[in-house]
Amino acid sequence: MTRAALLVCPASGKGRAARMAGTVAARLRTAVDALDLHVASSAEGTLALARRAVDDGVDVLVVLGGDGGAHLGVQACAGTSTALAVVPAGTGNDLATALGTSSVDDVVGALCDDARRSLDLGQVGNGTWFATVLCAGFDSAVNERANAMRWPAGPRRYDLAILAELAALRPEPLVVETEDATLELDALLVAIGNTTSYGGGIPVCPDADPADGSLDVTVVSAAPRRTLLRMLPTLRTGRHVDHPAVRTFRAKSVRLAGPGWVGYADGERVHGLPLEVQCRSAALTVVSR
Repeated sequence: MTRAALLVCPASGKGRAARMAGTVAARLRTAVDALDLHVASSAEGTLALARRAVDDGVDVLVVLGGDGGAHLGVQACAGTSTALAVVPAGTGNDLATALGTSSVDDVVGALCDDARRSLDLGQVGNGTWFATVLCAGFDSAVNERANAMRWPAGPRRYDLAILAELAALRPEPLVVETEDATLELDALLVAIGNTTSYGGGIPVCPDADPADGSLDVTVVSAAPRRTLLRMLPTLRTGRHVDHPAVRTFRAKSVRLAGPGWVGYADGERVHGLPLEVQCRSAALTVVSR
């Protein structure tokens, strides 16, 4: 018998999740024996409902929302036997893309096939888990701007936020410390990837594998603005890692330090640097082919 809970984040996608909820619930009921429906009007309420469902022992927690809702689902399911599934209904949907679930039909198919696998997670020193990418510097500033924008919807919001933030771009001192080495430089951004992409499909850590027991780190050092403008088109293809200003490496633990930078994980604000991050192997079970 499979017990599932559907966690609806009604504000996701400018109300798209709320509009989809009835249809999604009906489809899910064809693949599970019991389904509870939970709807909350705030992030705090959503997290509380997610944790309550996991504490009640559901086999699967299905999040209907964007990366923000998925991030809350990760907090509840990490380190437990409850599997997480994501039906995308938000702006970026990067975790759903990484799981290969682009619609409720994908989730239903995986549930019917009992297709589950283990994923690594990143964990910040304050206990926050993340499934996709933690970033700081230019990319976190882009996140803050994109989150405040009302138009446009979808990945184009991140593209416009990138262009807007370029005007105020300044390199800052950054220290990146891993179990193997310490890197000190003037940098523009740093991204720690468990999966490849953030910002609606930007593969900032294109070789990241969420099942290899390590995190991929991408650092962009100080460079002229015109150089960055030429680099921007390569972000969507992952070719930016070939640029001389970009450094990449893998680590199981990373400590970031630098003045004035704020960390974002799964597109959600964490806190300012310094930050310590650990890779936790196989910390999450997901419904995914």
